Amino acid sequence: MRSGDALNTAADYLANFVIFLVPVVGVVVFWLVHIVPEIMRPAIRKVLQSFTAAAALAVAGVALPPSAHASFLPPEMMDSAAMGLAWFVIIIVPIGGIVLFWLVHVLPEKIAHKRHHPQRDAIHTLCLLSLVFGGLLWPIAWLWAYTKPVIYRHAYGTEKHEDYYQELGEKALAGELPEHELAHLREELDAMAAKGTLTADLKLLRENLASATPAPAAPVAADAAPAGSGAKAGGA
Repeated sequence: MRSGDALNTAADYLANFVIFLVPVVGVVVFWLVHIVPEIMRPAIRKVLQSFTAAAALAVAGVALPPSAHASFLPPEMMDSAAMGLAWFVIIIVPIGGIVLFWLVHVLPEKIAHKRHHPQRDAIHTLCLLSLVFGGLLWPIAWLWAYTKPVIYRHAYGTEKHEDYYQELGEKALAGELPEHELAHLREELDAMAAKGTLTADLKLLRENLASATPAPAAPVAADAAPAGSGAKAGGA
């Protein structure tokens, strides 16, 4: 195949890439910027950089006229450049698409974990089942992750996952939890105990919280008083 024919074939592939894939990626990027939480953005940003590089190469290849392509590289390098670009589009772009698809697909699970949703294991299972059903269950998982579990709270006395209480319990036992948060934690555990839904670990945590002391309050008023008295003395 002559270098000119190879270049024209590569240009056709790049034109199709720009026409079909780049707008789709643009829509996905716009959507991700608005809904993806902060914890997911660094990983997605790396994936999007590969799409940006591929899109830039594609746009540059299509935008240049054929006469400019002939002088862009020496004839002996045309085939190598076209082949390298083709392999980039064939290998790197699909891998980036798969990674981006997976990051978006597990998004409900990440949201549920961040919000300490008590049914996050079920949301995780629904995300996996959505792969089998072609993504049809993904919107349900996404909405479920943001839904307040009112019925769950009525039945179990809480709307948080057990790990939430374990994390707060560790802070309380270390004396790092403010007094109002410690009181709220005790009330939550008492409500769960009244429902009879405390696990063995939470029962032990509830007993240990009886001797927990709150974190000392910040001496804001004590620091402000000398400053105010100093200002009055200066004015006098």
